[in-house]
Amino acid sequence: MKRTITVSKANGHKELFDPQKLMLSLVLAGAEHSVAEAIAREVESHAMENMTSNEIFSKAFEILHTAERRIAARYSVRRAIAELGPTGFPFEKFVGDIFLARGYIVLTDQMITGACAEHEVDVVAYSDTELILVEVKFHNEVGIKSDLKVALYVKARMDDLGEVPLLIGGKERMLTAGWLITNTKFTQSALNYALCKNLKLVGWNYPDEGSLEDMINEYNLYPITCLASLDHFDRVTLIGKGVVLVTDIIKNPDVLKDLNISDERIEHVMNEITILFPK
Repeated sequence: MKRTITVSKANGHKELFDPQKLMLSLVLAGAEHSVAEAIAREVESHAMENMTSNEIFSKAFEILHTAERRIAARYSVRRAIAELGPTGFPFEKFVGDIFLARGYIVLTDQMITGACAEHEVDVVAYSDTELILVEVKFHNEVGIKSDLKVALYVKARMDDLGEVPLLIGGKERMLTAGWLITNTKFTQSALNYALCKNLKLVGWNYPDEGSLEDMINEYNLYPITCLASLDHFDRVTLIGKGVVLVTDIIKNPDVLKDLNISDERIEHVMNEITILFPK
């Protein structure tokens, strides 16, 4: 007889454990179907009533990390981004790095005056033909959603900023697009409003093409919090120095020496990075 197990989600809701859903998430991270199926079966065999979704993820990650460390890192990215907190500043840098990878010139944490008020803009991305202003909403818990009131105030700010030329990069430019980016999801009312008002929303798995997850995978923008070889203190120290991406360490491996860890541990970190970036 098939087991029925209730799972407590991060947002407080409860649902039945679905091994197929777990399998799909593993396959999307890059696991072979047979590997994903075996992991889902093992997780299901250890699952207990009212297990949390975090506990299920941790068990699946533990098994996957033993077999496929590179895929395990991809599987853990969503939660790794949530661990960039507690403030949203590292996530702002992370979003800025996405636009850098896409060829834009990027500024963060800017004060810009619109038609009626001055606004703090998290990320400014511009080129010869485009000016994109981005409001970044960071959540420490993957179950928290950005709602309608967030979309409303972002649209109001973008409307004010879009009415006048803005001095950016030594040149007056007109706003071409306003974006709202979050590391989690949006409520349906926020999605409906943004679609109606032409406000660009990007969440973990929204839109279907060009989501945050898509952009991370396209440009291999792994946060350092996905490295199992770094403990919490290591991660906090590096983030405090502005080291947010694994590629930041690749560009300057000497930042690991600032952690006052042994050469053996540094080698262990670099070995894990080599698995993530085999080239």
